[in-house]
Amino acid sequence: MEPVESLLKYDTPLLLTKGNVRKSVKGRPFKVSQHQPLDSPVPPPPKSKAPDGIKQQNEEILHVMFTPREWTEGGQVWLQRVSTAPCTRADVLNLEEVLDRKLQQKRALETGICPVRRELYSQCFEELIRQVTINCAERGLLLLRVRDETQMTISAYQTLYESSVVFGMRKALQAEQGKVDMQQRIDDLEREKQELINQLNEQKAECVATQKREEEKRDAQEKKHMEQTQFLKRTNQQLKAQLEGIVMPKK
Repeated sequence: MEPVESLLKYDTPLLLTKGNVRKSVKGRPFKVSQHQPLDSPVPPPPKSKAPDGIKQQNEEILHVMFTPREWTEGGQVWLQRVSTAPCTRADVLNLEEVLDRKLQQKRALETGICPVRRELYSQCFEELIRQVTINCAERGLLLLRVRDETQMTISAYQTLYESSVVFGMRKALQAEQGKVDMQQRIDDLEREKQELINQLNEQKAECVATQKREEEKRDAQEKKHMEQTQFLKRTNQQLKAQLEGIVMPKK
Protein backbone atom coordinates (compact mmCIF):
# COMPACT_ATOMS: atom_id res chain seq x y z
CA MET A 1 0.00 0.00 0.00
CA GLU A 2 1.08 3.54 -0.67
CA PRO A 3 2.45 5.21 2.50
CA VAL A 4 0.38 7.87 4.18
CA GLU A 5 1.19 11.54 3.93
CA SER A 6 3.69 12.81 6.47
CA LEU A 7 5.18 16.12 7.54
CA LEU A 8 8.61 14.52 7.12
CA LYS A 9 9.82 15.56 3.69
CA TYR A 10 10.65 12.76 1.23
CA ASP A 11 12.15 12.72 -2.23
CA THR A 12 10.27 11.68 -5.34
CA PRO A 13 9.46 7.93 -5.30
CA LEU A 14 11.75 5.76 -7.42
CA LEU A 15 10.67 2.70 -9.35
CA LEU A 16 12.92 -0.22 -8.45
CA THR A 17 13.57 -3.43 -10.31
CA LYS A 18 14.30 -6.79 -8.78
CA GLY A 19 17.99 -6.32 -9.35
CA ASN A 20 18.48 -3.07 -7.49
CA VAL A 21 15.85 -3.24 -4.73
CA ARG A 22 18.05 -4.87 -2.11
CA LYS A 23 21.26 -3.56 -3.61
CA SER A 24 20.23 0.03 -3.01
CA VAL A 25 19.44 -0.77 0.59
CA LYS A 26 22.59 -2.77 1.28
CA GLY A 27 24.88 -0.28 -0.43
CA ARG A 28 25.09 1.89 2.64
CA PRO A 29 28.49 2.27 4.35
CA PHE A 30 27.26 1.29 7.82
CA LYS A 31 24.17 -0.30 9.29
CA VAL A 32 22.29 1.11 12.26
CA SER A 33 18.84 -0.08 13.28
CA GLN A 34 16.14 2.56 13.38
CA HIS A 35 15.00 1.26 16.76
CA GLN A 36 18.41 0.97 18.37
CA PRO A 37 18.56 0.87 22.19
CA LEU A 38 18.23 4.31 23.70
CA ASP A 39 21.01 3.77 26.22
CA SER A 40 23.56 2.78 23.58
CA PRO A 41 25.88 5.55 22.40
CA VAL A 42 25.14 6.97 18.97
CA PRO A 43 28.10 6.41 16.66
CA PRO A 44 29.49 9.76 15.52
CA PRO A 45 29.89 10.25 11.81
CA PRO A 46 33.38 9.90 10.32
CA LYS A 47 35.11 13.23 10.14
CA SER A 48 36.15 14.55 6.79
CA LYS A 49 37.73 17.83 5.87
CA ALA A 50 36.15 18.09 2.43
CA PRO A 51 32.75 19.83 2.38
CA ASP A 52 31.42 17.38 -0.19
CA GLY A 53 32.53 14.47 1.98
CA ILE A 54 30.81 15.95 5.05
CA LYS A 55 27.63 16.50 3.05
CA GLN A 56 27.68 12.94 1.75
CA GLN A 57 28.27 11.56 5.23
CA ASN A 58 25.41 13.64 6.61
CA GLU A 59 23.12 12.31 3.89
CA GLU A 60 24.16 8.73 4.65
CA ILE A 61 23.48 9.27 8.35
CA LEU A 62 20.14 10.84 7.46
CA HIS A 63 19.14 7.76 5.46
CA VAL A 64 20.06 5.57 8.40
CA MET A 65 18.08 7.71 10.84
CA PHE A 66 14.99 7.61 8.62
CA THR A 67 14.78 4.39 6.65
CA PRO A 68 13.32 4.58 3.13
CA ARG A 69 9.70 3.72 2.56
CA GLU A 70 8.94 0.82 0.25
CA TRP A 71 5.58 -0.26 -1.12
CA THR A 72 4.19 -2.26 -3.99
CA GLU A 73 1.72 -0.77 -6.41
CA GLY A 74 0.51 -2.46 -9.58
CA GLY A 75 3.09 -5.22 -9.22
CA GLN A 76 5.94 -2.69 -9.09
CA VAL A 77 8.17 -1.85 -6.13
CA TRP A 78 8.57 1.80 -5.26
CA LEU A 79 11.21 3.29 -2.97
CA GLN A 80 11.06 6.72 -1.39
CA ARG A 81 13.93 8.09 0.64
CA VAL A 82 13.91 11.02 2.99
CA SER A 83 14.83 14.28 1.33
CA THR A 84 18.39 15.56 1.61
CA ALA A 85 17.63 19.00 0.22
CA PRO A 86 18.82 21.87 2.45
CA CYS A 87 16.07 23.82 4.15
CA THR A 88 15.45 27.53 4.13
CA ARG A 89 13.55 29.90 6.38
CA ALA A 90 10.60 29.64 4.02
CA ASP A 91 10.58 25.85 4.50
CA VAL A 92 10.34 26.26 8.26
CA LEU A 93 7.48 28.75 7.95
CA ASN A 94 5.74 26.47 5.48
CA LEU A 95 6.16 23.54 7.89
CA GLU A 96 4.48 25.57 10.63
CA GLU A 97 1.59 26.47 8.33
CA VAL A 98 1.13 22.86 7.22
CA LEU A 99 1.22 21.68 10.85
CA ASP A 100 -1.48 24.17 11.87
CA ARG A 101 -3.60 23.28 8.85
CA LYS A 102 -3.38 19.56 9.51
CA LEU A 103 -4.23 20.07 13.18
CA GLN A 104 -7.41 21.82 12.09
CA GLN A 105 -8.23 19.37 9.31
CA LYS A 106 -7.90 16.33 11.54
CA ARG A 107 -9.64 18.12 14.42
CA ALA A 108 -6.87 17.52 16.92
CA LEU A 109 -7.58 18.46 20.50
CA GLU A 110 -5.82 21.55 21.80
CA THR A 111 -5.38 20.15 25.30
CA GLY A 112 -5.39 16.76 26.96
CA ILE A 113 -4.43 13.43 25.45
CA CYS A 114 -4.84 13.38 21.68
CA PRO A 115 -3.14 10.71 19.51
CA VAL A 116 -3.68 12.81 16.37
CA ARG A 117 -1.92 15.85 17.82
CA ARG A 118 0.87 13.69 19.17
CA GLU A 119 1.44 12.03 15.77
CA LEU A 120 1.53 15.34 13.90
CA TYR A 121 3.97 16.91 16.36
CA SER A 122 6.11 13.77 16.16
CA GLN A 123 6.26 14.10 12.37
CA CYS A 124 7.07 17.80 12.71
CA PHE A 125 9.91 17.00 15.12
CA GLU A 126 11.29 14.40 12.70
CA GLU A 127 11.24 16.99 9.92
CA LEU A 128 13.17 19.41 12.15
CA ILE A 129 15.70 16.66 12.89
CA ARG A 130 16.06 16.08 9.16
CA GLN A 131 16.66 19.77 8.52
CA VAL A 132 19.24 19.99 11.31
CA THR A 133 21.05 16.79 10.30
CA ILE A 134 21.69 18.11 6.79
CA ASN A 135 23.86 20.90 8.22
CA CYS A 136 25.18 19.17 11.38
CA ALA A 137 24.97 15.41 11.77
CA GLU A 138 26.07 15.49 15.42
CA ARG A 139 23.25 17.86 16.35
CA GLY A 140 20.77 15.73 14.41
CA LEU A 141 21.89 12.57 16.20
CA LEU A 142 21.55 14.30 19.55
CA LEU A 143 18.03 15.42 18.65
CA LEU A 144 17.28 11.86 17.60
CA ARG A 145 18.30 10.69 21.08
CA VAL A 146 16.03 13.32 22.58
CA ARG A 147 13.17 12.08 20.40
CA ASP A 148 13.78 8.45 21.37
CA GLU A 149 13.98 9.37 25.05
CA THR A 150 10.70 11.30 24.78
CA GLN A 151 9.00 8.41 23.01
CA MET A 152 10.29 5.98 25.64
CA THR A 153 8.97 8.22 28.42
CA ILE A 154 5.57 8.52 26.74
CA SER A 155 5.49 4.76 26.23
CA ALA A 156 6.31 4.23 29.91
CA TYR A 157 3.51 6.59 30.94
CA GLN A 158 1.15 4.83 28.54
CA THR A 159 2.06 1.45 30.00
CA LEU A 160 1.59 2.84 33.50
CA TYR A 161 -1.77 4.29 32.50
CA GLU A 162 -2.94 1.02 30.97
CA SER A 163 -1.83 -0.94 34.04
CA SER A 164 -3.57 1.56 36.31
CA VAL A 165 -6.74 1.24 34.23
CA VAL A 166 -6.58 -2.55 34.50
CA PHE A 167 -5.93 -2.25 38.24
CA GLY A 168 -8.82 0.16 38.61
CA MET A 169 -11.14 -2.11 36.64
CA ARG A 170 -10.10 -5.09 38.75
CA LYS A 171 -10.73 -3.13 41.95
CA ALA A 172 -14.05 -1.92 40.57
CA LEU A 173 -15.08 -5.50 39.78
CA GLN A 174 -13.98 -6.61 43.23
CA ALA A 175 -15.93 -3.74 44.78
CA GLU A 176 -18.96 -4.64 42.67
CA GLN A 177 -18.68 -8.26 43.71
CA GLY A 178 -18.28 -7.18 47.33
CA LYS A 179 -21.31 -4.95 46.89
CA VAL A 180 -23.34 -7.90 45.62
CA ASP A 181 -22.18 -10.06 48.53
CA MET A 182 -22.93 -7.28 51.01
CA GLN A 183 -26.37 -6.76 49.48
CA GLN A 184 -27.02 -10.49 49.78
CA ARG A 185 -25.95 -10.37 53.43
CA ILE A 186 -28.19 -7.36 54.02
CA ASP A 187 -31.12 -9.24 52.47
CA ASP A 188 -30.40 -12.27 54.66
CA LEU A 189 -30.22 -10.09 57.77
CA GLU A 190 -33.45 -8.34 56.78
CA ARG A 191 -35.18 -11.69 56.43
CA GLU A 192 -33.77 -12.83 59.76
CA LYS A 193 -34.91 -9.57 61.35
CA GLN A 194 -38.42 -10.03 59.94
CA GLU A 195 -38.53 -13.59 61.23
CA LEU A 196 -37.46 -12.41 64.69
CA ILE A 197 -40.10 -9.67 64.58
CA ASN A 198 -42.72 -12.25 63.68
CA GLN A 199 -41.56 -14.48 66.51
CA LEU A 200 -41.64 -11.51 68.90
CA ASN A 201 -45.19 -10.64 67.84
CA GLU A 202 -46.24 -14.24 68.33
CA GLN A 203 -44.64 -14.30 71.77
CA LYS A 204 -46.36 -11.02 72.69
CA ALA A 205 -49.72 -12.34 71.50
CA GLU A 206 -49.18 -15.56 73.43
CA CYS A 207 -48.17 -13.56 76.51
CA VAL A 208 -51.31 -11.40 76.27
CA ALA A 209 -53.48 -14.49 75.86
CA THR A 210 -51.78 -16.21 78.82
CA GLN A 211 -52.19 -13.08 80.96
CA LYS A 212 -55.86 -12.87 80.04
CA ARG A 213 -56.39 -16.54 80.90
CA GLU A 214 -54.61 -16.08 84.21
CA GLU A 215 -56.72 -13.04 85.04
CA GLU A 216 -59.91 -14.93 84.21
CA LYS A 217 -58.69 -17.87 86.26
CA ARG A 218 -57.84 -15.58 89.19
CA ASP A 219 -61.23 -13.87 89.00
CA ALA A 220 -62.93 -17.25 89.00
CA GLN A 221 -60.89 -18.40 92.02
CA GLU A 222 -61.62 -15.15 93.90
CA LYS A 223 -65.33 -15.52 93.17
CA LYS A 224 -65.29 -19.12 94.30
CA HIS A 225 -63.37 -18.15 97.43
CA MET A 226 -65.88 -15.43 98.27
CA GLU A 227 -68.77 -17.85 97.77
CA GLN A 228 -67.10 -20.40 100.02
CA THR A 229 -66.41 -17.67 102.63
CA GLN A 230 -70.01 -16.52 102.59
CA PHE A 231 -71.22 -20.12 102.80
CA LEU A 232 -68.99 -20.75 105.78
CA LYS A 233 -70.16 -17.54 107.46
CA ARG A 234 -73.82 -18.54 107.02
CA THR A 235 -73.03 -22.01 108.27
CA ASN A 236 -71.21 -20.55 111.24
CA GLN A 237 -74.14 -18.27 112.09
CA GLN A 238 -76.60 -21.16 111.85
CA LEU A 239 -74.48 -23.34 114.12
CA LYS A 240 -74.04 -20.47 116.51
CA ALA A 241 -77.77 -19.93 116.61
CA GLN A 242 -78.43 -23.61 117.18
CA LEU A 243 -75.82 -23.71 119.93
CA GLU A 244 -77.34 -20.75 121.65
CA GLY A 245 -80.78 -22.35 121.36
CA ILE A 246 -79.53 -25.47 123.06
CA VAL A 247 -77.66 -23.72 125.84
CA MET A 248 -80.24 -21.07 126.80
CA PRO A 249 -83.25 -23.42 127.84
CA LYS A 250 -81.05 -25.18 130.40
CA LYS A 251 -80.54 -21.94 132.27
